[in-house]
Amino acid sequence: MGIPQHGQSAADILQTLAAYKQHDMAWQDGRVLGYIYSAGKEAEELIKQAFTLYLSENALDPTTFPSALQLEKEIARMTADLLRGDEQVVGNVSTGGTESIMLAVKTARDWARAERGIERPEMILSQTAHAAFHKAAHYLGVKPVVVPFHPDTYQADVTAMRAAITPNAILLVASAPNYSHGIVDPVPQIAALAAEHNLLCHVDACIGGFQLAFMRQLGYAVPDFDFTVPGVTSISIDVHKYGYSAKGASVILHRSKELRRYQIFSCLSTTAYAIINPTVLSTKSGGPLAAAWAVLHYFGQEGYQRIVREVTEAAQRMMAGINQMADLRVLGRPDMCIFAVESDTLNVFQLADVMRGKGWYLQPQFSADPLRPNIHITVNHSTVPHVDAFLQDLAAGVAETKQLEPLDMAVVKSQIDGLLASLPPEETAASLYALAGITGSELPEETAFINAVLNVLPKPLAEKLLREYFNDLYV
Repeated sequence: MGIPQHGQSAADILQTLAAYKQHDMAWQDGRVLGYIYSAGKEAEELIKQAFTLYLSENALDPTTFPSALQLEKEIARMTADLLRGDEQVVGNVSTGGTESIMLAVKTARDWARAERGIERPEMILSQTAHAAFHKAAHYLGVKPVVVPFHPDTYQADVTAMRAAITPNAILLVASAPNYSHGIVDPVPQIAALAAEHNLLCHVDACIGGFQLAFMRQLGYAVPDFDFTVPGVTSISIDVHKYGYSAKGASVILHRSKELRRYQIFSCLSTTAYAIINPTVLSTKSGGPLAAAWAVLHYFGQEGYQRIVREVTEAAQRMMAGINQMADLRVLGRPDMCIFAVESDTLNVFQLADVMRGKGWYLQPQFSADPLRPNIHITVNHSTVPHVDAFLQDLAAGVAETKQLEPLDMAVVKSQIDGLLASLPPEETAASLYALAGITGSELPEETAFINAVLNVLPKPLAEKLLREYFNDLYV
């Protein structure tokens, strides 16, 4: 497929784009319990208008577009204030949580290199920390030292973190909350441990920063996680999650300019113009900046408090309803409106497929000793009116799943072990594709067996299989 020989009309182009979306899930209905954060049509319309107003402005060069600089500074200041940072706290807007986390890791790496002479840096994180830290480690040459989580609380194990510290350690990671279970790590203890060893401490509040901060303002019991905690040196917080802005807006905040200087890249070593980048990207649309700035002003403190109260109450109703179902239970005691559900009596991967057939997206999560497979649920404001419908459909989904032929993980593992023992390495991927029912580059409609296969494979092999699949998918 090449560029069309002749141009098409705007109407035809928009019609084709609309047709492409026909297989997407209808996130506007509040039934996609992951990935999407919507606060209603009025806010969405403002976000679109603000985004479009700054669509072509390039935040690469603040001397050319000083308005983009002003927007970024104000967004950083507002989020720093929300997280109770003083006037010394500084920040930048990135395109998402992964970029903010990568910038935090880069800052720690370059700080440790300059201040402590560390050339083989290590960061210490719980198994419950987000995969973005592993991605940052992969990109930046930092060794991830993964420690266990507490099997009862699902929090990072601070004792295990202490034991993992070596002379090459540069950074301790805490989650507020961890994405998988919605549980806040013991940030004060982790930050104190970091300070004790002259290490940096990053708090990943990408998903939780807005929700937790406003829950605290409303009087809910919220563990300490922000800049009031001594030893916390940086925090990431996504405006495009529970700030309800358009995709492409996260903030990385540092305790001081002295630390933030290690985040910034500059280059005069070419024949071209001077490059100075506080974030990973060079060219950066002003659209996400304008949308984030607009939505923060649109809701204000009172608007966010109203939303957070409604979302918190909805999530509590959902968790209470799930815990009343004999076949399901919520894992741990989530600190906010994201949580995970497991079952002793049915395969949750099959349940996720059944629920998708009813128009709900629930996110499968794989086993991690001692955890079994479970499903993740993110509650946002668009879900609030649909709590009763969700619980009714979930109860019906459980009943339907129990009528299916059981998907036994032990049987799947036996099949996998037999394949791995009998096949040469070059035939493994194709055979596993065939076993899982993956064909060509098509997206599967049912994923339960695919997830079961991925769940029992050795992690390195499963990751390789996914890379190969995505390499085929984008052809």
